[in-house]
Amino acid sequence: MGGWAIAVHGGAGVDPNLPPQRQEEAKQLLARCLNLGISSLHSNASAIDVVELVVRELETDPLFNSGRGSALTENGTVEMEASIMDGPKRRCGAVSGLTTVKNPISLARLVMDKSPHSYLAFSGAEDFARLQGVEVVENEYFITPENVGMLKLAKEANTILFDYRIPTNGYDTCGAGVESPVKMNGLPISVYAPETVGCVVVDKEGRCAAATSTGGLMNKMTGRIGDSPLIGAGTYACELCGVSCTGEGEAIIRGTLAREVAAVMEYKGLGLQEAVDFVIKNRLDEGFAGLIAVSNKGEVAYGFNCNGMFRGCATEDGFMEVGIWE
Repeated sequence: MGGWAIAVHGGAGVDPNLPPQRQEEAKQLLARCLNLGISSLHSNASAIDVVELVVRELETDPLFNSGRGSALTENGTVEMEASIMDGPKRRCGAVSGLTTVKNPISLARLVMDKSPHSYLAFSGAEDFARLQGVEVVENEYFITPENVGMLKLAKEANTILFDYRIPTNGYDTCGAGVESPVKMNGLPISVYAPETVGCVVVDKEGRCAAATSTGGLMNKMTGRIGDSPLIGAGTYACELCGVSCTGEGEAIIRGTLAREVAAVMEYKGLGLQEAVDFVIKNRLDEGFAGLIAVSNKGEVAYGFNCNGMFRGCATEDGFMEVGIWE
């Protein structure tokens, strides 16, 4: 056993014109969540408890796109999704289409712990939430004025916004009118940036866990499901490692990105960082994404093939890093 390790992310693909103040706010939030997780690990909390705790914190803060502050559908509503996985015995739970559940990651945990299923969605997930007594709020709770403005921009441009965090004074340099090489399922989209949060942890016992939560894409079609709730795509944990992905959901789904990290470790004998680098280079085709990962040896790793990823990581030996760019 190599001790505990933890990593968090707030999305891959970052607007190069993101104001310094917003960058600092993001790094402060990531550092706060890291320290929350570290404190829990020092108290001998299990990996699965820590990833849920950290992602709940990220969902509660509107800075990133999960829980409060989620991106809006084409109808101006919020539909959230999340998944969680416990490496020992590969137990998992996932939810999609949530409109009133304050912390989607905790409902995903309850699907894993309190239901005979692995995945519940839309009205069935909402009914299960009420049966379990989780906190629910009106859909308006999740909607921020900033996102209302971004949806208006998306509709005016008749496009999906991958970067729903464009500063309002920067549309001329990074808004919908800019030519972009980024495509989703072969169709061009305008801009690309964070649309997910996640956490991976290995505890002192070498148990790995992963959790991912998102509001999805700005101006997405109602009913769209991305990679975040899909076990093996956006989230995966096993005895070897825990992985959480972020980026172009459709590319992550096609590449079964999170599972691939574990697979090349298991079948090719790669180390954690080698596996992350291999998967980012060879499994995304023309897609853009990033991921964070931990191993049962207490290692932490990350990788991305876009211009940046909001991330933070720490290990029991005292290493700690919070960053955005390469």
